[in-house]
Amino acid sequence: MIFDPPLIPARLVRRYKRFLADMILADGREIVAHCPNPGSMLGLARPGARCWLSAKTGKGRKLDFGWEIVESESGAPDNALVGINTAHANRIVAEALAAGRIPGLPTEGSWRAEAVFAPGTRFDFAHTAPDGRTTWLEVKNVTLSRQPGLAEFPDARTERGARHLRDLAAAVARGHDAYLLFLVQRGDCSRLRLAADIDPAYAAAMTAARAAGAQVQAHLCEIAATGISLGDSIPFEP
Repeated sequence: MIFDPPLIPARLVRRYKRFLADMILADGREIVAHCPNPGSMLGLARPGARCWLSAKTGKGRKLDFGWEIVESESGAPDNALVGINTAHANRIVAEALAAGRIPGLPTEGSWRAEAVFAPGTRFDFAHTAPDGRTTWLEVKNVTLSRQPGLAEFPDARTERGARHLRDLAAAVARGHDAYLLFLVQRGDCSRLRLAADIDPAYAAAMTAARAAGAQVQAHLCEIAATGISLGDSIPFEP
């Protein structure tokens, strides 16, 4: 995924009302940017942090800038770039699926996005093989890291996430393949673990889904101000 036009450097003043962030551009202008991340963004909203913004165009826009990347607090000179735009996760995964870059997932034929599993239930992607067997794939965006090298999910309680796990278990019960892919939008982690202290109900739902046969993968991202792409897989530690 390429950022075109190029991103604009800025400094964070504060994030507030979940979807707004005050920023200072390199030329000293103070602006308000859209924050496309509904989560807590724990550890990623430090005043003064270096950020990169996209310029918004088109009719109906309320703000001229969107927050895309922030520099983490892991410590200079190894501060990691973190992609905070949750809307990019599916695009990054879609590009990787089309290129056959995700081990264990079908590479022949095409994947459907926003695929209906049951009335009122959709998964991010689905693939149907010639024999009729369907692979369902749900993607979760990860930005939380409270310990060096460790990515964690979720960063806030998520009943919606737990429901997706129950739906993946139901897909397996119907004879399909079901996968959850954690997309870690940062490149400074070597493993992923559930943040059970933040959401014990999600951790319990994960245990049940895996026992039912749902598969879990975790992948890092390669992040730069020019673009974001799928990186290496990392171990998942439930």
